[in-house]
This record gives sequence, C-alpha cells and structure tokens, in this order.
Amino acid sequence: MSAEAPLLKVSNIETYYGPVMAIRGVSFAVKAGDICTVLGANGAGKTTILKTISGAMDPRAGTVEFAGRPVQGMDTWDIAKLGMSHVPEGREVFRHLSVVDNLMMGAYLRKDRDGVMRDLETVYAYFPRLKERAQQHAGDLSGGEQQMVAISRALMARPKLMLLDEPSLGLAPLLVKEIFAIIKRLNEEQGMTILLIEQNANMALAVADFGYVLEVGRIVLEGSTDKLRDNPDVKEFYLGHKDQGVRGQRRWKRKKQWR
Repeated sequence: MSAEAPLLKVSNIETYYGPVMAIRGVSFAVKAGDICTVLGANGAGKTTILKTISGAMDPRAGTVEFAGRPVQGMDTWDIAKLGMSHVPEGREVFRHLSVVDNLMMGAYLRKDRDGVMRDLETVYAYFPRLKERAQQHAGDLSGGEQQMVAISRALMARPKLMLLDEPSLGLAPLLVKEIFAIIKRLNEEQGMTILLIEQNANMALAVADFGYVLEVGRIVLEGSTDKLRDNPDVKEFYLGHKDQGVRGQRRWKRKKQWR
C-alpha cells in the first residue's frame, strides 16, 4: 500500500436505523488502486457502511472523506458526480429496461457521448454475454448476468471508486469465480479502486489487498489479506478451518493491527 493519502477515509461514523445504532464508531481507509474488503456475518453492518459512504444513509456522527473532500450528508447523485459508483446488494437492475438501457443509465451524468460509446464496448469486452443480450429485458437474465449488468452499469460512470456489495450473493460457484476474476482484472488493468463487501471470505481475501473484519457494527480486526488469512480466528469463523482458532472461547481483540 502506498504512503499517499487514502482515496476514501471513514472516521468514527455512527449510523442508525431509527433508535438502533447499526454502525458504532467505525474508522477505516482505502488507498487508491487497492481492493479493500470488509468481512462480517449477516447483520454485522456491512451494507450499512456502504450506504453511509455513498450517501444513501446519513451518519449521525463521524466523517466520510472521498478524494480529500467530506461527503457525509451530500446527496447520492452529487457523490456519484465526484467519481463513486455503488453496486448494491441484490443487483437492483431496471428489470423492464433492456440490458443496453441499463448500462446507459450508468452514464447518465456524462456528456462525452463518444467516450460513453467507447466505454460501452469496453464493458462488452469484459462481459461478452451482455453484448449478446443487449436488447433483452434485464429482468429476463439469470442472476449472474444481472450481476454483470450491475457491475457494468457502475463502470459506465467511469468511477474512481467502486463499492461492491455482496457480488457473489445467490450465484453458482462457477459464476462466482467468473465475477471475481473480472473484479481482479478491473483492478489490475484499469487501476480501479474497489471497496468489496462479501460473505465469501475465501474469494474476497484472494483478490483484495487489505481487509477489515466487522462484528456487530464495529471493526474488530484489520490487516493485509495475507495476515488475515493466517489469523486463527479468521480461519475458524470465516474460512471454515474448524481445527484452527479458539472455537468461540475468546472474543475478538478490538482493532488488532498489523501495519
């Protein structure tokens, strides 16, 4: 990881659903050009973090800085204009629009038509099936193809940062491998910075540079993905190595660091 200022910096955010605090003083950073992952069980607050970053939810406390600018409290479209794209959990494609119309929705803030058309061909190069199905309704596609549409729609905005929420959700293993291979290619070939929320810890740690573990709205562990893969608790609770770790006899040490 470079010594430059992070592209994204989250500081002590607290986000609520009504009276219930879902995110409890979370702080972390994402370096430009990195893939950073946040791991955690269902209900840990992973999706809430992404919604807070992208402006879909406002934190009651703390700050979110993107490209050196505070963005907490800004409207989602204004944050998108700064170069952030959010691929939500469950894909949320426009089901009654064609594939190509879904992709063009991702470019709605852009004025460079020639550039948009070039990027459309780039997207089709990454996902050839979308070109084959360009005129089909997105709602008629398989789950994996809809995930390709959601990622491609985000790419059409030419983001500096892509937020990916559970891209493997509900997909067959072969499609999961295909999606994660594309995520890695986007990072390596385009320098795309990616913040990845994912329950499939094995896949997430295989592509990411740095990771955080979230438990009940708090960051309890952080480090390079190599360090996380070697951690006994991560092995037991997230990688399925039941012969490792403490078998629930010891709680996470808050904010253990390996920097």
